[in-house]
Amino acid sequence: MTALKNDRFLRALLKQPVDVTPVWMMRQAGRYLPEYRASRAKAGDFMGLCMNPEMACEVTLQPLERYPLDAAILFSDILTIPDAMGLGLYFETGEGPRFKKIVDTPEAIDALPIPHPEQDLGYVMDAVRTIRRELNGRVPLIGFAGSPWTLATYMVEGGSSKDFRKSKAFMYDNPEAMHRLLDKLAQSVTSYLNAQILAGAQAVQIFDSWGGSLSSAAYQEFSLAYMKKIVDGLIRENDGRRVPVILFTKGGGLWLESMADTGVEALGIDWTCDMGVARQRVGDKVALQGNMDPSALYASPAGIRAEVERILASYGHGEGHVFNLGHGITPEVKPENAGAFIEAVHELSAKYHQ
Repeated sequence: MTALKNDRFLRALLKQPVDVTPVWMMRQAGRYLPEYRASRAKAGDFMGLCMNPEMACEVTLQPLERYPLDAAILFSDILTIPDAMGLGLYFETGEGPRFKKIVDTPEAIDALPIPHPEQDLGYVMDAVRTIRRELNGRVPLIGFAGSPWTLATYMVEGGSSKDFRKSKAFMYDNPEAMHRLLDKLAQSVTSYLNAQILAGAQAVQIFDSWGGSLSSAAYQEFSLAYMKKIVDGLIRENDGRRVPVILFTKGGGLWLESMADTGVEALGIDWTCDMGVARQRVGDKVALQGNMDPSALYASPAGIRAEVERILASYGHGEGHVFNLGHGITPEVKPENAGAFIEAVHELSAKYHQ
């Protein structure tokens, strides 16, 4: 494989020295970019983009053509696994993801297959291989998957939810069945991420978008335990390098110590957590990724710059920080504001690495 020209993202995840704090943005290939909107219109719909490896590569690279980002992230969706289980994923305008089949009985769970990543999700692996080739060592490529709990909520609810009432009721009424569902999903995510690594992903992130909706006890039992199972099963060395794993639970600030004990290299944290406090709590165990409020990108470039400086100062001197937003960039952000954010991170962080 081609040698990496810029590996500061991977180095920061491993708490190795870097010249400046690396930065990337969750959902960096997205609707805030006019070039992305044009590609999506050409593809016809969102899944048309995801399932076409050349187009998925095109939109993955778009933000890198515009900004000096330190990593690319595979353009895909966390719901590809439930779709490959036969649930029939589709997207309704203004409504988000929906499934034609809902998994709301023990029998439906038992009937679910565990997808084969190359056979049932081959378009994702083809996209990873295509992106790695086109990146040609410019920056590392991040692969990703949704956490078992997060995927389960969509499968039981039939789509997005504000209160997760069906999935939580099912969890409390049928804990054994929910555990069977989560175990199937953990097996599926493990093989899916390992296939992405073998196809060329150089780091992977587990998106636990809805773990923060759980009680502390339920989070440990129904979310974290299954992410730990995935981490234990991942390929951690490939292509002559360590493959770092990032665990991101939105709203997971209460459980940083438990998350750091899973064996991952890094924790993603949202904007409700103070970076300096998080660093004190996890010590040298893991790197930290984050954590600017995505809404700060609606401010002026001067306001964005001040918030970047505040977060850098909060983390302080030394290694182990990857700068990111505390969640995905939102569609209404001006592209030039995202540029000001990235520029500020690189410019203002140098003094923290001397």
